Amino acid sequence: MLVVAFAGGVRTRETLGAAGNVPNLMRIAEQGVVFPRTRATNLGHFGATLSIFTGISEARGIRDNIRGTDPTLFEYLRKDLGWTSSDVWVSTSGGAQEANISHGLHPEYGPKYGANTLDGDGIFNAEFKGILDAYGRPREMGAQELALLEKMRASIGGTAKGALNDVDSVARVERFLLDELRRGTQDLKGLGAADAKAFRVARNLLAVFRPRFLAVVVREADQAHGSFNNYVQIVKRNDEMLGELWAAVQSDPELADSTALFVLPEFGRDADLNSRRGLDHGDGSDDLNYVSLVCWGPDFRRGVNVQEEVRTVDVCPTVCAMLGADARYSRGQRLPRLMA
Repeated sequence: MLVVAFAGGVRTRETLGAAGNVPNLMRIAEQGVVFPRTRATNLGHFGATLSIFTGISEARGIRDNIRGTDPTLFEYLRKDLGWTSSDVWVSTSGGAQEANISHGLHPEYGPKYGANTLDGDGIFNAEFKGILDAYGRPREMGAQELALLEKMRASIGGTAKGALNDVDSVARVERFLLDELRRGTQDLKGLGAADAKAFRVARNLLAVFRPRFLAVVVREADQAHGSFNNYVQIVKRNDEMLGELWAAVQSDPELADSTALFVLPEFGRDADLNSRRGLDHGDGSDDLNYVSLVCWGPDFRRGVNVQEEVRTVDVCPTVCAMLGADARYSRGQRLPRLMA
C-alpha cells in the first residue's frame, strides 16, 4: 500500500486540469478512481498533512514541531495487525516537522507502534558522501567520519525518538543509507530536489525492505508563494518521480498485482495570483478547499470519476479497512464507490 501526499499545497488546475504537467498521474488516474471533489481544510501544511494520516482535522501552526495527540494509520496498522517496524515507512522531504506524522502521543498507541521515517533531503546531501570513504574498508573511522555518521544517525531519529523502532532497523537503515549515497541519491539537484530525494528513497525502500505500507510526503510545491513558474516546474518534477516510483512497483512481480496507491494534496491554493505572481493559500476558494484524490488498486474500479464529495480525512479509515485494521478514533468515512 502506498500513500503519496503532495503536502505543499497543489491545485487540481496544475495537475489533472493540465494533463501535460502530470502525464504519469494522468495515466494512473485513467486506470483507477478519481475523486475530484475531495474536501480539504486549510489547517497549515503540517496540520492538513497530519489530518490525512489520522483521519481527524488537526489544526497546527505554521511552525509547530510537535507530535499530535491522535493515533495515525501507521499505529492502527501496526497494533491491530501485529506488523513490525520494518513493515511501515514514511519518506519525507519536510524535515523534522513532517517526521512527526509517524506516530502520535495517544496513550493506547504511540512510538512503539510508529512508522520508520527517513528525511531524504536531511540525509542525502553532499556532506554525507564523505562517509563512503570508510564504507567497506577494514579500518577504523576517523573522528570527522564518526561525527558525520553520528549526524546521519540523528537524521534518522533512533530508537529513543521512535523514528526507528528497534536496533535491527537502525543497523539495516544505516547500511541502506550508505548504499543510497553510493547510488548517488544526494546528487539530485535543482528545483524540487528535496522532493525528488524523498521519492527516490521511497523507491529503493520498496526494493530493500519490502514494506507493507509506505507513505511519501513532499512539500516543495509551497515555493508557489513566490513563483508560480517554479511551482509548476516542481509539480512536473514530482510527477516524473511518481512515475519512477510507480514503474518500480509495476515491474516487480510481487508488488504489481498487490499494491494499491492513493495520491492527494493536503489542500489546494488560491484561485488568483498574488502580487509576486505566486499563489498563496487563504482565499477560501474551491481551488483551495477541493483537491483531487487519485486511487489505483488491483481491486479498485477502472477509469471512474466519482463526483460525490469526500474528504481528505477519509483516506485513513479507507486504508485501514482495506488492510484489516480499525481506525477507531478517525472521524473520516470509507471512500464510496472505490472497490470493483
